[in-house]
Amino acid sequence: METKFIDLAKKRRSIYALGRNVNLSQDELVDLIETNIKQGPSSFNNQTTRAIILFGDSHEKLWDIVVDSLRKVVKDDAAFAKTQAKVNGFKAAYGTILYFTETKTVKAFEENFPLYADNFQDWSEQSQGNAQYAVWTSLAENGLGANLQHYNPLIDDAVREAFDVPASWRLRAEMDFGSIEAPADDKDYMADSDRFRVFK
Repeated sequence: METKFIDLAKKRRSIYALGRNVNLSQDELVDLIETNIKQGPSSFNNQTTRAIILFGDSHEKLWDIVVDSLRKVVKDDAAFAKTQAKVNGFKAAYGTILYFTETKTVKAFEENFPLYADNFQDWSEQSQGNAQYAVWTSLAENGLGANLQHYNPLIDDAVREAFDVPASWRLRAEMDFGSIEAPADDKDYMADSDRFRVFK
């Protein structure tokens, strides 16, 4: 039995100590990310996932937006200091991928396939998961770390304005990535007996 994919899956971890010691070029990274998203499955092949890839000043601008948005809602200075330190860790990474769902496409499929209309939102989220997992694992295969954040919808309006995001794109997640400066913590697993059932 082949286990190459499982070996790669084990490499894909939430890495928070990220840096900018990246050997791949930005063009190579863009190709890697775009290809993984394009190859990801989606219901009815409706391809609802969109992405904006940020490097350099644009990457840093995104995390400045996060800090500014959090400052408006986190009133306690001590709590905000901890939050800001965490976000600065994301900012220290090499780049960020913003993942979006194209809501016009979802709505069109709801209207064109009314029998399945209640499912297309869920299916678009499954497409998101497929795309994010594929990119994350492919980054790990190339020796890069990443983690996935969800500051949406708090930052949605500011992101839309800063990066000229189409009105129909709904922000779903932010993935910062870069060189691995420290490994992930050990991962705990729940008991297989609580998670799986097999009938033969």
